[in-house]
Amino acid sequence: MDAMDVESFLQGENKNLQELSITIGQAGWMVTSTGEESWNDALEVAQNEWKRYLSDTERFALITKHLENKQLTSLQQRQLTELHHLMINQQLDPKLAERSTRMTKELVDIFNSYRPTVQNQHVSNNDIRTILETSLDPEERKQAWLASKQIGKQVCDRALQLIQQRNEEAHTLGYDNYYQMQYSAQDLDLEVVFALIDELLVQSEEPYRLVKQQIDEELAQKFHISASQLRPWHYSDPFFQSTPAVSEWSMADYLQNDRMEAITAETFQSMGLDISDVIARSDLYPRDKKYPYGYCTAMGRTGEPRIMMSMNPSEFWMSVMLHEFGHAAYEKNIDAALPFLLRKPAHTLTTEAIAMLFGRMTKDREWITRFIKPEPNAFASHASALRGTLQREMLVSMRWYITFAKFERELYECPHTNVNERWWQLVEEIQHLHAPEDTRYPDWAAKMHFTLAPVSYQSYLLGELTASQLHHYMMTNISHDLFSQEAGTYVKEQVFFPGATWTWNDLLKRATGEPLHPKYFVQQFVSTHCKL
Repeated sequence: MDAMDVESFLQGENKNLQELSITIGQAGWMVTSTGEESWNDALEVAQNEWKRYLSDTERFALITKHLENKQLTSLQQRQLTELHHLMINQQLDPKLAERSTRMTKELVDIFNSYRPTVQNQHVSNNDIRTILETSLDPEERKQAWLASKQIGKQVCDRALQLIQQRNEEAHTLGYDNYYQMQYSAQDLDLEVVFALIDELLVQSEEPYRLVKQQIDEELAQKFHISASQLRPWHYSDPFFQSTPAVSEWSMADYLQNDRMEAITAETFQSMGLDISDVIARSDLYPRDKKYPYGYCTAMGRTGEPRIMMSMNPSEFWMSVMLHEFGHAAYEKNIDAALPFLLRKPAHTLTTEAIAMLFGRMTKDREWITRFIKPEPNAFASHASALRGTLQREMLVSMRWYITFAKFERELYECPHTNVNERWWQLVEEIQHLHAPEDTRYPDWAAKMHFTLAPVSYQSYLLGELTASQLHHYMMTNISHDLFSQEAGTYVKEQVFFPGATWTWNDLLKRATGEPLHPKYFVQQFVSTHCKL
């Protein structure tokens, strides 16, 4: 088959896949917006159609054959490679595929609709977070933390069954397990990534120990206990993904009355990135039966992304908002002339890098001064500590990413171990948290990513490294002011616009002059803490 025949084939594939993707995007949006069963059913139908299309064995064989063609253009090669990655996971018996979809749907239903209770009263995730961020009552904190884990017991058995189901699917396609299969489909080398993780673990051990010791001393003083008595509910985040506040100054005081929308729009506009249309399309505030977390959807890669959130005026949600609109700015500015298969970020880790670059801003002194506009005297003491606060935050979040990635790999490689106890072993080893009295409870399962966003956390970890590399390049070569037209033009032209024209590492080489390297994250957040 010549290049013209390949081009005709790809045109048909792009058209069909976009139509299916738009249907999934619309149904998925309505599921998380309303929680209605009818939309969940529609989403299941749409996802099954997508999987059926990608499971076509004759089409897959044809794509494999096309990839052997030595006369392909670079864009044809990339499209066929993307299509191959999409289809390899779907070369399953249809009954296996539909079983997986049904099991996932059941878990989506639970995560969307379950509300934990404290003292027989239903509470929201925002209620729990507020207690953990503000309460000085140890028992109230403990009850809130335990409530955050209640959903774990609701989903644990189903989650483990789904993991087993995914492994069975991977076996039928010739892989040892689902985790290995997903790395292959994501253009990631499993051993290289975990060698990088192990290197980061070693390099960050002493700086992290010092940071954790500092946090524990502050909390012990705050709660009038010894550091050895600290338990997970004494920290401000249910999984210790982020650090407690280090000063009495509260950003929340400046985020009332829709200010978060204006601040987000102004941040991106300062770089020449207009997101006002995305804000108008988005669903940002909590209500009953609505999905309680945050995400960005490309809505079929139409150039009209939107955000689903359930925010309240807090620094946490301000960071989430900047993060999600970072994704949206990326999606919106991809070259609209690219075919559907390439009209997406180069990789999950590249869009995470951009989202993380913006999400970090709530700990950036210049950003706060410029966009939050705090009262100078009240902010002064907090401002002096911000640099250390961000470094502390990044060390804590990186150790969380490592904990998650290592545990998830074991879930798929060693699925019959004592997973609940093993979770707390890793948490103690990597995050240095004291376990609760009972480690037999499935606390890990309360993190929805283990079941609904499998094998994605390595992209957060690699995304942080990429964010640091891009930040270093921009500050060194483009502009000392990140919130400038020059910086915005750089990310728009060098990162967003190409979409998936190149592989993620090729994109990074073109944008920064070198492939991904951990040294910039280490320089930014690890090395500077060795002097604590």
